Amino acid sequence: MRIAEIFYSVQGEGTLVGVPSTFVRTSGCNLRCTWCDTPYTSWNPEGREMAVAEIVDEARRTGASHAVVTGGEPMIAGGVVELTRQLDDLHVTIETAGTVYQSLKCDLMSISPKLANSTPHARDGGRWAAQHDRLRIQLDVLKRLTSEYEFQLKFVVTSPEDLEEIETIVRETGAARGRVVLMAEGTDSATLAERARWIVETCKRSGFRYSPRLHIDLFGNRRGV
Repeated sequence: MRIAEIFYSVQGEGTLVGVPSTFVRTSGCNLRCTWCDTPYTSWNPEGREMAVAEIVDEARRTGASHAVVTGGEPMIAGGVVELTRQLDDLHVTIETAGTVYQSLKCDLMSISPKLANSTPHARDGGRWAAQHDRLRIQLDVLKRLTSEYEFQLKFVVTSPEDLEEIETIVRETGAARGRVVLMAEGTDSATLAERARWIVETCKRSGFRYSPRLHIDLFGNRRGV
């Protein structure tokens, strides 16, 4: 498996925010979000090839009870099914865009469907825009993942205009509103705080959950934290 990094931190987003966790970040993605905060796994993928047993050994060294398999897009990583099975004594979160289905060991399927705000119309000359837009919402995959796994739907929000698309996805998947998490897009605390004010009000009206991006607030936009 091509691994960008393995590190020990606290979960910064979603329903398990604050939980000490070992993060295994795979490299490679089938999408190209314009605001991607891990371009070293998507736009310019990097990392080293590691055997599953090597990854598991390194992940266990932290002693954490929670593991987060993230990316990039871990669901397209060769070996991800075996990796999750070998982590079977840990609570495993999979962080995915929900465009690819795999049957694997997962205690929380953290699904982040990519909204229209993610399409890279200008980045890299716009050459990825059409493919990204075609792949970013796979309703059949979303329905299958949400029916087979404990899940959260975690949306990256940039403006109030995103809410109509979020409501459509929630309606079409049949997801309970309490499993829907909204969080601001941004890579600095000032931007996140500004957007959080109206996102929180939206959550109060809609019954959705609000999530901070704790790792940005604590450590800034850095790798390995």
